[in-house]
Amino acid sequence: MIRKLLATCSVFAAMAAVPAAAADISACLITKTDTNPFFVKMKEGATAKAKELGIELKSFAGKIDGDHETQVAAIETCIADGAKGILLTASDTSSIVPAVKQARDNGILVIALDTPLNPIDAADATFATDNFKAGELIGQWAAATLGDEADNAKIAMLDLAISQPTVGVLRDQGFLQGFGIELNDPKKWGDEDDPRIVGNDVTQGNEEGGRRAMENLLAKDPMINVVYTINEPAAAGAYEALKSIGRENDVLIVSVDGGCPGVQNVKDGVIGATSQQYPLLMASLGIEAIKEWADNGKKPEPTEGKDFFDTGVALVTDKPVDGVDSIDTAKGTDLCWG
Repeated sequence: MIRKLLATCSVFAAMAAVPAAAADISACLITKTDTNPFFVKMKEGATAKAKELGIELKSFAGKIDGDHETQVAAIETCIADGAKGILLTASDTSSIVPAVKQARDNGILVIALDTPLNPIDAADATFATDNFKAGELIGQWAAATLGDEADNAKIAMLDLAISQPTVGVLRDQGFLQGFGIELNDPKKWGDEDDPRIVGNDVTQGNEEGGRRAMENLLAKDPMINVVYTINEPAAAGAYEALKSIGRENDVLIVSVDGGCPGVQNVKDGVIGATSQQYPLLMASLGIEAIKEWADNGKKPEPTEGKDFFDTGVALVTDKPVDGVDSIDTAKGTDLCWG
């Protein structure tokens, strides 16, 4: 899968080699925060590719995950500056749509990175992990690891934000389906009626939020034994909450991201398994697509059979189970970021 993606990068690069007045091409990267290692790596990938292609790149970020207003202001700045393209990881995937429309109406190519907009076609293209698949993999792994005891699981769902951005919904719902829990409306979380779900709480995707959410759900049911987390910082916080009550060794934590600290936490047994994604690849492909748009007016195509360009996902665990493809932490370390 990774070899295919790297080959695709080369194809994009070849397409983008058409001569253009590089000084006339500017682009914007707008991320949820500038502190989460995922977005730090995304910025690194975009910056390196922009330098390689002679594109002026301006970067913006919300103050915290969920800072919608700062992202809207950044889009307005990019429009005023005459940017050719915007790479966006939206905090509020629905409310950002009018600002995105304004940018597109001004001839700017808008590419969603990692987090699809709602609706997905509000952006010109989306370069992302298959977030539903990422969740499904950790759900399948957790259920297979528990075996017959999966029927008696007590599950804590540590989600992202109350606004339910698409990335959070997809991972949550993918996990539940992978675990074998029937979904109600797959476009939102929290409406399931399976008694194994203790409850949902939000983390803002950071360690402090993960600890707080875990404490809240433990107060509801102290015998939780499976914890789904939106990302690895939230997983680290959940682990600390469990450790404070002496339960760090008898609860299964699963997550999504594949950053180097997260992979190390899998190796150390803090996290049982995580789904690894590739933010540097997303961002570098996005910059190449903006160059192609500026040169030839051509928009990127989605992966066949999907409504986005799939940048890949791999389950990382040192405790593989039958029927669920995975890589070990040694390979995960080779591919990790942050």
